[in-house]
Amino acid sequence: MFLRFSTAGSVDDGKSTLIGRLLYDTKSLFEDQWEAVERASTTRGDEEIDLALLTDGLRAEREQKITIDVAYRYFSTPKRKFIIADTPGHEQYTRNMVTGASTSELAILLVDARKGVSVQTRRHAFISTLLGIPHLVVAINKMDLVDYSEEVFHNIKAEFQEFARRLEVKHITYIPMSALKGDNVVTESTNMPWYKGSTLLRHLETVNLGTSVNVVDFRFPIQYVLRPNQDFRGYAGQISSGRIRPGNEVVALPSGLRTKITKIVTADGEIEEAFVGDSVVLCFEDEIDSSRGCTIVRADNLPQEAGELDVTLCWLNETPLDPNRDYLVSHGTELQKCFVSKINYSVNVNTLKRESTNLLNLNEIGRVQIQLTKPIFFDRYKVNRATGSLVLIDPSTKNTVAAGMIRGRSKTVEDITSGGREALQRTPNTFPESSPISLVERETVNKHKAAVIWFTGLSGSGKSTLAQAVEKQLFAKGCKTMFLDGDNLRQGLCGDLSFTAEDRAENIRRAALVAQLGYAHGNIVICSFISPFEEDRAFARGLVPEERFLEVYASCSLEVCQKRDPKGLYKKAQSGEIKNFTGISSPYQEPKQPEVTAETDVGSVDDCVNSIIARLEEFGVLAD
Repeated sequence: MFLRFSTAGSVDDGKSTLIGRLLYDTKSLFEDQWEAVERASTTRGDEEIDLALLTDGLRAEREQKITIDVAYRYFSTPKRKFIIADTPGHEQYTRNMVTGASTSELAILLVDARKGVSVQTRRHAFISTLLGIPHLVVAINKMDLVDYSEEVFHNIKAEFQEFARRLEVKHITYIPMSALKGDNVVTESTNMPWYKGSTLLRHLETVNLGTSVNVVDFRFPIQYVLRPNQDFRGYAGQISSGRIRPGNEVVALPSGLRTKITKIVTADGEIEEAFVGDSVVLCFEDEIDSSRGCTIVRADNLPQEAGELDVTLCWLNETPLDPNRDYLVSHGTELQKCFVSKINYSVNVNTLKRESTNLLNLNEIGRVQIQLTKPIFFDRYKVNRATGSLVLIDPSTKNTVAAGMIRGRSKTVEDITSGGREALQRTPNTFPESSPISLVERETVNKHKAAVIWFTGLSGSGKSTLAQAVEKQLFAKGCKTMFLDGDNLRQGLCGDLSFTAEDRAENIRRAALVAQLGYAHGNIVICSFISPFEEDRAFARGLVPEERFLEVYASCSLEVCQKRDPKGLYKKAQSGEIKNFTGISSPYQEPKQPEVTAETDVGSVDDCVNSIIARLEEFGVLAD
């Protein structure tokens, strides 16, 4: 399996030299390549062989000694194969950095030990996390120029950690090195005996792969229909996410027609299962009308649909974004017209603060609302990078002008600035007071980030059992927790509410607001509520930042829940003693895209808890 990784950092931090060192020390170069670099270095009068010449291929790059284009290089070791994207460091070429990093699972962020964390360091760190890259290596380079000082290393590490607290970073590794001399790149440095961590290569060989790959949600955009003869009809494409087997029931979108997979064909013949990244031909049981632009998904796992999108946009064109003109949007294999209906704000990458604006200039990042000609099917980028991404194209020049990450369906400006709190009823003549202690300060003391874990499921599904087990494990880790349970809140705060649809919504509204207060005070708030309606759960999600809310669906069949019936409620509901009982006389809307699906009727409590803890670690809520 390949590890795709990218390099980033400021100009002259040593990105190309680092890659040259990796290629040279792993013996991944041909003799003529090395000879050509030697000649070029001699011609330029360099005192030492310039390893950067192995990747800087453009003439302008060699003349200016900077990287302009994205250079891709391949090498392998006995343990793993690698694809490297050497991206530019200059701010002018940030768009190229976005391109190179978009498919990476790991980013190496170089920092010059003499200069410390720079503006471009922050910019590239922010973009890397924005793109959902799960692993970040902060390579503090040129340690040879600071006498391999341990103090310099720890000072830069502390400076970056302070900045990283405001990012959604999952895993960060810090390595002191000298790409020029080879210290801690492939071989351990004898000049830094105080460093006990791994070399860069060893980390690249052992880092966990696949954490950013969605293997759950099957998405297959059709690229081409194959009909070599009247006895064969197949649909060709590459699986964007998930897996599929013959016999699985699927739905063709946008038509909504259902069928089953009869066989999966490749150039080498039929296979029994296909995974994300595989290029295959699918054959269906029924002759349904599907063509390029259609998407095949599992019948029990549908994406979202919307004609207006809430998008984080990286503007890549020298001509600023114009909200008054049309663009083309490319999503999967589909291309259609669109326009940007609203620019909500831009992000200052140095301070990470939101700034009001009416346009986006080259390399700026902002949150916008996009109006489409017709609805598309998508997943949120955080859940699925493949189906949650899009690009905007200038219809006149056909140039790509922006890369976008879909956050969800379009929201109003009030939704975004208030996190959904515009729906709250406020008492007149009241003025909310803020705590003198910030959330960042609380998280620093707690040594973990605040979050809301929302357990939902039928009565008897085991959600409270799971919630209590998760809290117990988090408490053992030293985490600050807060536990909210539906029955507990109905003993007081929500004791005046019945179980009608309206009162259920009010019950969840109150519970969500309490959870928001717990979150604001730095807690991991664990909520266990049936919360049967999707709209109510969406309200709870909107009260905290998107990346700090984990919906856990305690998936359990109604039959198993009825057999368990721990409180005897199903028996009472079936006899008519309890009205509006979820699953019997009141509906339950299953979550469409929960962060965790815990199959409590087949899986053990420990397995389910471990998957939830792993998700918290993946989201960066828990410290490494």
